Amino acid sequence: MQSSPLKGLHTQVWTALLAALIAVGALIQIPIGPVPVTLQTFFIVLAGFILGPVSGAAAMILYILAGAIGLPIFAGGKAGFAILFGPTGGYLLGFIGTAYLAGFGKRSKSALMPFIWGILGLAFVYLVGFIRLKFVLDISYAKAAAIGIVPFIWADLAKVAAATVALRFLRKQGLLPE
Repeated sequence: MQSSPLKGLHTQVWTALLAALIAVGALIQIPIGPVPVTLQTFFIVLAGFILGPVSGAAAMILYILAGAIGLPIFAGGKAGFAILFGPTGGYLLGFIGTAYLAGFGKRSKSALMPFIWGILGLAFVYLVGFIRLKFVLDISYAKAAAIGIVPFIWADLAKVAAATVALRFLRKQGLLPE
């Protein structure tokens, strides 16, 4: 199959669109403590599924850089480098690995494998995020897990499942970049 001359542009448009959707997902939140519940996870996993590992991670880097330079796109409309060094900074940086790992789900034609790659991405962000949370707040690992992982597990599993369904729909419609 011959590659489209617009393949690079198509991927760049999807990358920018998904970075923007991640920003929108960050603004839709339920504050439950130092780490709010947002729709970011859905869009981050979807970015990996749609773009693959490298471009999915690139969408996350674009999102993080935009927030770091001052665009109010982090959870709660926050912005700046200080957020990256605060309690939620580990989660933000971990999102890069989440999109990267979820990106391996793009290659699978199986219905289950993208979901599994999304779960592995979740495990990565939980690990990086809760370790950062533990040290910034100077709390125990158990307390960090209790406030930075446990409240989010079921909602995040549902978001990964929804992203898996969205991937199947987009694939069926032929809307994925090559």
